[in-house]
Amino acid sequence: MANPDGDTLPFYLCLAGPTASGKTAAAMAIAQHHACEIISVDSALVYRGMDIGTAKPSAQELAQVPHHLINIRDPLQAYSAAEFVRDARGLIAEIAARGKLPLLVGGTMLYFKALFDGLDDMPAADPAIRAQLELEATAKGWPAMHAELAQVDPVTAARLAPLDSQRVQRALEVYRISGLPLSHFHSTKDATKTVAAHANSTGARALISLEPLERSWLHERIAQRFDTMLEQGFVDEVRALRARGDLHADLPSMRCVGYRQVWEALDAHATSGLAGPLPLADIRERGIIATRQLAKRQITWLRSMPQRQVIQADAADALGDVLDLVRKVLG
Repeated sequence: MANPDGDTLPFYLCLAGPTASGKTAAAMAIAQHHACEIISVDSALVYRGMDIGTAKPSAQELAQVPHHLINIRDPLQAYSAAEFVRDARGLIAEIAARGKLPLLVGGTMLYFKALFDGLDDMPAADPAIRAQLELEATAKGWPAMHAELAQVDPVTAARLAPLDSQRVQRALEVYRISGLPLSHFHSTKDATKTVAAHANSTGARALISLEPLERSWLHERIAQRFDTMLEQGFVDEVRALRARGDLHADLPSMRCVGYRQVWEALDAHATSGLAGPLPLADIRERGIIATRQLAKRQITWLRSMPQRQVIQADAADALGDVLDLVRKVLG
């Protein structure tokens, strides 16, 4: 991979949006009209063996257009925003050197923000503080810990679900170690870094954002997609991951939306001692609610990016609108 540490990047195009907003279809439409390679900006698609619940591009789509940063980690491994920035910068340079357009597509907004603005050095993990937070969470529950986070770091709390224990814990850990909110470390701290980030990103890329006008449209698509996942064998996919024996519910991979809900249902069913099928209706309801919450957080992130160019995802010809904007951006 090319050296990602240079001060400038060639032009690249970004396509973002909440889950189920049509990003994959839009990316494939762009690829039909422009020579490009796709870089996934999705913290779930990095994992092998997690295909159905992540709505991973099909084998045909993967073969039709070169894709990067998909299936690069085992679910037992973590993948950080800093690793994404390193990998994405190298890929952007390589793809441009091949004479193609680097097209970054996904909904992990932290990855986009880290690429655009950089990430400041954060305190290393402190086992003692982490253990103390675990004890407090056991006594009070993660929603109460989230409420505590909202008092000291409202920006981070607003983008995290109350039951996202891993990230809530990390945000509180950073605050207790440094006395500074996690959001402080996700922002530029001085003029030098701001200028560098602007040179690396703002002048070198365009951000197209698929955002529905009607939230009900997105909710319907989320429900339809979750139903399709269940029909395709999503529960069996999670069951196979559990059967490996080396994975657990607190891993970042297993905390992905949908996987967490199915895993918890399988755990509850196994410990209940009751015979009979899994309560699929309950899994469906909890999975859809969690996915809606994810979409809401993604939209909140996007609205904090004023440089984005919005396409109405639920418009009659949204794909045509995307292609028109791409032609305009590319000149």
